[in-house]
Amino acid sequence: MLSGPSGAGKSDLALRLIDRGAILISDDYVELHNDDNQIVLNAPAKIAGKIEVRSLGIFDCKHVSHVPLKLQVILKPKTERFPLDSQIETIMTMAIPTITINPAETSAAIKVEMALKRLLQDSRSV
Repeated sequence: MLSGPSGAGKSDLALRLIDRGAILISDDYVELHNDDNQIVLNAPAKIAGKIEVRSLGIFDCKHVSHVPLKLQVILKPKTERFPLDSQIETIMTMAIPTITINPAETSAAIKVEMALKRLLQDSRSV
């Protein structure tokens, strides 16, 4: 889940991730549901399968629904080079791994992929 204020670069980063093989859940905002002790993400019906491409308009886009939240990515223009601790945020009373990245960096999409891979590897080894 990409988080940040309007204009932070969420849709732009989503497009770069989609270009690398990711599939859209929702643009602009998602609906969060507690489903059997995990947070599940869905697109609101009126925007499902749509993504805004700044300066070009709204486009249809392949999308998925009912996806468990594994990682929150907070978008900020300035980030710590070496975060001191693992970042965790509480969302709907559940601890969610969180990273903070600068979406303007060329490597932003790769950083998201690396964080998710590490998270999934760590969860398999537990």
